[in-house]
Amino acid sequence: MAAAAPTGAASAELVIGWGIFGLLLLAILAFCWIYVRKYQSQRESEVVSTITAIFSLAIALITSALLPVDIFLVSYMKNQNGTFKDWANANVSRQIEDTVLYGYYTLYSVILFCVFFWIPFVYFYYEEKDDDDTSKCTQIKTAFKYTLGFAVICALLLLVGAFVPLNVPNNKNSTEWEKVKFLFEELGSSHGLAALSFSISSLTLIGMLAAITYTAYGMSALPLNLIKGTRSAAYERLENTEDIEEVEQHIQTIKSKSKDGRPLPARDKRALKQFEERLRTLRKRERHLEFIENSCWTKFCGALRPLKIIWGIFFILVALLFIISLFLSNLDKALHSAGIDSGFIIFGANLSNPLNMLLPVLQTVFPLDYILITIIIMYFIFTSMAGIRNIGIWFFWVRLYKIRRGRTRPQALLFLCMILLLIVLHTSYMIYSLAPQYVMYGSQNYLIESNVTYDDHKNSSAFPVPKRCDADAPEDQCTVTRTYLFLHKFWFFSAAYYFGNWAFLGAFLIGLIVSCCKGKKSVIEGVDEDDSDISDDEPSVYSV
Repeated sequence: MAAAAPTGAASAELVIGWGIFGLLLLAILAFCWIYVRKYQSQRESEVVSTITAIFSLAIALITSALLPVDIFLVSYMKNQNGTFKDWANANVSRQIEDTVLYGYYTLYSVILFCVFFWIPFVYFYYEEKDDDDTSKCTQIKTAFKYTLGFAVICALLLLVGAFVPLNVPNNKNSTEWEKVKFLFEELGSSHGLAALSFSISSLTLIGMLAAITYTAYGMSALPLNLIKGTRSAAYERLENTEDIEEVEQHIQTIKSKSKDGRPLPARDKRALKQFEERLRTLRKRERHLEFIENSCWTKFCGALRPLKIIWGIFFILVALLFIISLFLSNLDKALHSAGIDSGFIIFGANLSNPLNMLLPVLQTVFPLDYILITIIIMYFIFTSMAGIRNIGIWFFWVRLYKIRRGRTRPQALLFLCMILLLIVLHTSYMIYSLAPQYVMYGSQNYLIESNVTYDDHKNSSAFPVPKRCDADAPEDQCTVTRTYLFLHKFWFFSAAYYFGNWAFLGAFLIGLIVSCCKGKKSVIEGVDEDDSDISDDEPSVYSV
């Protein structure tokens, strides 16, 4: 007999769920377009780099949007009393799971293509374009040559992931050919899940390092910058005028030494050159400060200062909520997990944290829990952006690029989107760390037998009662999200994420201390001697 399709309220709930996902996709595309256009340089904007940045950032956000959809679908198949809905038989459940799995296959494959092919190719193409003597054909050849190196890394990751045995052959006396055959059979049975999972987990590991560097700092820098605000443009302009007068006096003093026709000593020539460069920078600052001081946008931002302070206080409270939840979750794993060999998997929640308690409560009112998950993801995105904007893009101790509103070069924009893409991949595990049971099973319950004794302990009976799904639940009673399968395919990645969470907590505390000790930001922060992205005809407002 065919399974009944969902009807009535259940069908309406499903339509609402997919409708929210559709609106979320439109919002993601609009957000990516606005964000990239906001930061790209107006002088050096390129169509290809702009499309690449928008597309890669959108793919990352759409992938993160699959997490609430995945949780919604596994939760939707069961009633609150622990029984499966009439239409959710084994075939339908498998179809739903496969649909989500294929969605992850597609998006993760596109991410691999962006990280290892498209973004490197476009980046090296524009690096070669800076050389005026290079033809387009040479640019393409050189970019393709460097991109091949990334392609080789991608192929190696896929091969290692495909042939790392998650199980071992039962027969210890098997031949080498039988062992190789076993590996191919295992690869075929997993439909390439292990290979893709290993590659994505490797990128997620890099995203974890980026999150420790940028997101942890951004979680403190963003709210404190909103609370402290920026320095007064009029006061900065007065200080700048005094600096100009002082530098001009030094220049006049040095030039007066050669009035009688005598050549300046080498030491004075070097000093004169430095003062003249300093004077050019100060006059550039003067033009920017004058523009900002008279800008209507500056006056509008000044009127919004009370609102910014409120938002700053809210963001710091949210950051503390996340940090406390992450600490309690990690402490629970340290005390009650199955150990490092299992990737610190935990059976049930022994230490409750605020978010893990809040999400099940919100599940009772659809779709509040999914809205909260989406807000958490966007919060990580905004704090990561704030961290990258404040720190810049570095290669060890060498600063490669600055991220400036309206003045970010195409190469820096590609780097920015690459880092955000990797951080977004890591947010799924961050959310799992904050609410492990919820990410694994959503709001699913399963039935267990409960014995009740009556008539003076002479008689007893057993009847089923619902219990929240956890790691101890039977496999046929609770459906695990596809997100969890991707996150925990390899135990050593899970172990690395666990230690990465402790590093994230430490980085947040360090960033909080640094952000508290730093003074107010300059209203034109970034206009200095080594800022090659600044143009005299491109004044811009930098207030937060």
